[in-house]
Amino acid sequence: MKKEDKSLIIEKIKEAIQQYPAFYLVETTGLDAAKTSDLRRACFKADVKLMVVKNTLLHKALESLEGDYSGLYPALKGSTSLMLTQVGNAPAKLLKDFVKKGDKLPALKAAYVEECVYFGPEQIDVLASIKSKNELIADVVALLQSPAKNVVSALQSGATKLHGILETLSKKEA
Repeated sequence: MKKEDKSLIIEKIKEAIQQYPAFYLVETTGLDAAKTSDLRRACFKADVKLMVVKNTLLHKALESLEGDYSGLYPALKGSTSLMLTQVGNAPAKLLKDFVKKGDKLPALKAAYVEECVYFGPEQIDVLASIKSKNELIADVVALLQSPAKNVVSALQSGATKLHGILETLSKKEA
């Protein structure tokens, strides 16, 4: 491969990584055509971009980016696929579903989520349990609404009781 071609590919990898806040390094060697197609289809449905990359080119792309990606370098061995996502836990859930079906592959090598490096396939459960930004916002909104609903409910029930008492007193005097 020519040096110009390599530099173009490195730039494409850099641009892709910069567009997504989280990415996973995955081992996909050994997947047959049908399983690879299933993986690509599942990635498309989950809004995860899947790219097969050369380790040396990915290493150079990561070195040229701002941030510390050195924890990912030991995972750059063998065949590597890059899963890019806006939602940090989406690829982990996707990979977990594949493992539930009895497949050993695709296997997690490493992940970069929320500016943290996760290394090794045993981290898949941790990554799957990370809540996305939208899930966290929904939790906070639910927590904030709960006390307000209780106050409104208490005020409404109190007003109903007070109205009932006043009505009863007005009927007694008449």
